[in-house]
Amino acid sequence: MKKFFINACFAILLFGGIATGAFAGDNSTAKTAEISAEAKVRMDEIESRVNEIKAMDFTELSKEERKEIRAELKDLKKEAKNNGGGLYISTGALIIILILLIILL
Repeated sequence: MKKFFINACFAILLFGGIATGAFAGDNSTAKTAEISAEAKVRMDEIESRVNEIKAMDFTELSKEERKEIRAELKDLKKEAKNNGGGLYISTGALIIILILLIILL
C-alpha cells in the first residue's frame, strides 16, 4: 500500500508539472504586483464610498434608489477586483504543498 501511495504521488507530481508548464505562456505580459499611487488613491475612494453606503438607512429610500445603490456597489466591487490583482498558485505547487502537509501531519 505504501508503494502504491508513493507511485501515485509521483505520477500526480509528474503530470501536474507538465500541465502547468504547457499553460504557463509568456511571462513578459504578466502584471506586476505593485500598484500605482493613483490606483491606491482610487482604492481609498472606493473604500470610503462603500463605508458611506453601509452607514446609510435604506428604509427611507425608494425601490429605484436601492436598486441604483446595489448596481453602484457591484461596479465598485468589479473595479476593486480588477485593480487589486491577486495571488495565484500553480497546480504543481499546490500538489507539493498538499503532499508535504500529508507527510508532516
